[in-house]
Amino acid sequence: MSARKCPHGRIVRHAGDTSPFPFACALRCARNGIAYAFTTQKNLKVHLAFALAAVALGFALSVSEAGWLAIVLCIMVVMALEIVNTAIESVVDMVSPEWHELAMRAKDCAAGAVCLAAIGSLVVAAIVYLPRIAALAGALLAS
Repeated sequence: MSARKCPHGRIVRHAGDTSPFPFACALRCARNGIAYAFTTQKNLKVHLAFALAAVALGFALSVSEAGWLAIVLCIMVVMALEIVNTAIESVVDMVSPEWHELAMRAKDCAAGAVCLAAIGSLVVAAIVYLPRIAALAGALLAS
């Protein structure tokens, strides 16, 4: 059985593991990255609030299975891109602490990717929710 230290200093043993970082350590690193992003990034908290609202609205409107798939995928893509944006900003700040046009472009492009995903999510939300809201409004007005 092999024994290795992960980046966090823990010794991890896995039979037949030949990777430099065992799976359990990789999961801890991922958890730490997600936790860091959620505790330091205001925009990720805003995305979480919208995600919770989208889920609540999905339950309230009895969204179809396909609608749920679209909603969950949009939530995960936006949040994943926001975490990637955080990683890119951290690396850029590390390698270019002073202002540089290329550093600004890298940060702007990463933020732009999040923005595009958020806009796409709004389009998906309109496609999933608006017909149900219109049907509900029509039913309320007819009665």
